[in-house]
Amino acid sequence: QVQLVESGGGLVQAGGPLRLSCAASGRTFRSYAMAWFRQAPGKEREFVAAISWIGGSKIYADSVKDRFIISRDIAKIAVSLQMNSLKPEDTAVYYCATDSIRTRRRPSDDPADFGSWGQGTQVTVSS
Repeated sequence: QVQLVESGGGLVQAGGPLRLSCAASGRTFRSYAMAWFRQAPGKEREFVAAISWIGGSKIYADSVKDRFIISRDIAKIAVSLQMNSLKPEDTAVYYCATDSIRTRRRPSDDPADFGSWGQGTQVTVSS
């Protein structure tokens, strides 16, 4: 049984940092790219950041580029999202996900390419 568990969400003031973590269990995730998506109330789920299975390739949404950093701990089978200079528009439920294709060369930003999802963690940024 594949399981992804996010943690680290909460309430933060605009301009502040927050770090999200996602722990994976149930299969060997070392060979799969991982990503973060988010969904704000009344909006569709959108891509935030993704990292390749080996960790050497990272992609970001334009809205978070230069503010967010995605990383992964191969040994612990976990992925993190360091969020800096947070803005009220970053408020959303954040989800981590794993790729459906093993050892995909470049990480994808399409949610349809990700087969396993966590339950989400709420991030609220106050102005």
